[in-house]
Amino acid sequence: MRARRVVGALVVSFALAGCVVVPQTQQVYDPACGVATKQITLEVAVLPGFHSCSGDGCVALMVTAGVVTVASVVISGSVAVIGNVLYWAERRAGCPRPPGTPLPAPR
Repeated sequence: MRARRVVGALVVSFALAGCVVVPQTQQVYDPACGVATKQITLEVAVLPGFHSCSGDGCVALMVTAGVVTVASVVISGSVAVIGNVLYWAERRAGCPRPPGTPLPAPR
């Protein structure tokens, strides 16, 4: 049972190792409202690969890289969701629409 967990962790780590997810802020213009706001997207950055490792040290290195990748997805994803909600609210507040006209949903 323990061996299966280790093998599963290794497979996931190898699949995820070497990448981190980072939030990127972009300027967007809404022509319907005539306002420029910001939008956060997620970008994947590839880290340099591991050229030589062996034994338990290699396993520990790959597991650590997998944990870092998963943590960057969770943290960056949270930043993007919260930031985009705030930017959507900012756009909504700055949009000179007549009352009762719905705003498009955030992108």
